[in-house]
Amino acid sequence: MKNKFITIAAGAAALLLLAGCANRDAAVVDDEDYPSKAITLVVPYAAGGASDLSARTLAAAMEESLGQSIIVENRTGGAGSVGLSYLSGRPADGYTIGYLPVESVMLQYQGYDLDPAAYDVLGQIVSVPATIAVPADSPYETLQDLVDAAEANPDSITVSNSGAGSIWQAATTALNEVAGVSLKPVPFDGGAPAVTAAIGSQVDAVIAGISETAPAAADGRLRVLAIFDDEASDALPGVETAKSLGFDVSIGGWGAIGAPAGLPDSVRDALSDAVKAGVESEEFTSVINKSGNLPVYKNSSDFTTFFTTESERFGALFAE
Repeated sequence: MKNKFITIAAGAAALLLLAGCANRDAAVVDDEDYPSKAITLVVPYAAGGASDLSARTLAAAMEESLGQSIIVENRTGGAGSVGLSYLSGRPADGYTIGYLPVESVMLQYQGYDLDPAAYDVLGQIVSVPATIAVPADSPYETLQDLVDAAEANPDSITVSNSGAGSIWQAATTALNEVAGVSLKPVPFDGGAPAVTAAIGSQVDAVIAGISETAPAAADGRLRVLAIFDDEASDALPGVETAKSLGFDVSIGGWGAIGAPAGLPDSVRDALSDAVKAGVESEEFTSVINKSGNLPVYKNSSDFTTFFTTESERFGALFAE
């Protein structure tokens, strides 16, 4: 067993290098009237997962600031690439915004035609620690049990995740490297269906965000073996970190809100202010904290700087 520390995005993240050119053929916006109609918030994963929970909770809080309805629209596929591509192609008028996951800076290195510069980032909203869980009736009582089975049966122990190229597939790779085994990743279109597959024993285990596994653990459908974070969580009483169990892996996702690049300044400011107010609201923080995720706000400027660092880091990682 190796004792190598691997950190893949556990706290915050980023997006944007302004693509200052484009108003997408499109958007003529009366800045003074914005917003004058409902706004669509695109989530690139299935309903019920960590991204969806964060986006829907924030949308409700943002409605109070903007005075308009925000309609959440799930567009799934390709580890988030379908929804992200759709978002980048919408008019830059402030009436289509989207949830930007850590995959926003990963997928460009994995053959997807996505450019982080295609988005105006409005602010980070959440950090999502990773977990590994097994069906409630699984013979694997501990993380060591699962690793031992993978060592004895290479490429036969299956682990579901939120999509090929996703951060949760990267977490499987990280655990394989640290433990010296070959757990087999099985991709789904989002964390929620990946968890459902584990609950139904279609796979041996699942790696997903804490807010996706904790509810199923609480009602006895899953057994969470470890948290891939530096600290344990109140959302999973009695569950230790992988590091404390001898597997030095810290990994997680993050989420931000963005829009197609080229927003008018006043529209961008209005949306950014609404994101900040939403993340700092009791409505948002109480739901997110209860889920085990971490409400984290970074403004557009700070997040852009972090995004550049993250993009370079993932570029180096996938080049190895």
